Amino acid sequence: MGTPDFAVASLNALFEAGYEIAGVITAADKPAGRGQKLQESAVKKYAVEKGLIILQPLKLKDPEFIEELRALKADLQVVVAFRMLPEIVWNMPPKGTINLHASLLPQYRGAAPINHAIINGETESGATTFFLKHEIDTGDIIFSEKVGIAEDDSAGDLHDHLMEAGAGLLVKTVKAIEENNYKEQPQLFSDELKHAPKIFKEFCEIDWNQPVKTIYNLIRGLSPYPTAFTSLNGKTIKIFKTTYEAATPGINPGEFLTDGKTFLKFAARDGLISLLDVQYEGKKRMMVDEFLRGMRL
Repeated sequence: MGTPDFAVASLNALFEAGYEIAGVITAADKPAGRGQKLQESAVKKYAVEKGLIILQPLKLKDPEFIEELRALKADLQVVVAFRMLPEIVWNMPPKGTINLHASLLPQYRGAAPINHAIINGETESGATTFFLKHEIDTGDIIFSEKVGIAEDDSAGDLHDHLMEAGAGLLVKTVKAIEENNYKEQPQLFSDELKHAPKIFKEFCEIDWNQPVKTIYNLIRGLSPYPTAFTSLNGKTIKIFKTTYEAATPGINPGEFLTDGKTFLKFAARDGLISLLDVQYEGKKRMMVDEFLRGMRL
């Protein structure tokens, strides 16, 4: 059960490891783009290529879907980047339902663990497999694996590292369940846990009164999606990549310095953010020197 590219790596790893995929459950096709053509999920495209059985329920409690799922007679259900499942679904197979989560649980439970780990300036993250239960991301841990975060890693970089690490961890987990060779660890609860809630647009607008390192981490933690943004000449500019310097900026937060050719730097509370890779409203994504050539500031 999965939808985006992140889930394809896990499905492929299970397929390549020789496991019989009884069926693939993924999101329904959705209209997208200017022509509003129906787009298939990344998982569906892979499943079609491999000739796997595909189910695309609109509602997970639909009796017809439940019967189709039951007819697959799966021993184990594997969930990677899908949806919250009703108990009638996750409790169906004899060996249960496992989930791959892109954090070191119990830290960063929620919808956006990759983004929030980088936004918070973490130096490591990881992947965790666990059995599903009622409360989201709280089931007993089977295995976890750490993945380092470099100082300039974006959310996109960490996504790719965790996608590969998670796929390997998932195969290890399925093999251990098959051989009944694992020991579950209950998740510990504490007030010090960091959370990873869904990210909304207002969260992505840069507050230039924040410390420069906080802004730098926000930008890379939202890159390439959903992307940090600010206003320039009355229009929105999305910012994908920057560098920063901690120094007295000499101008007010939110104001900028530029030579009109090679650099564009915005002032934070205690430093400067140098824009490298941007997208101005109505334009394509480009490097800052190309952007400046077509812009009068």
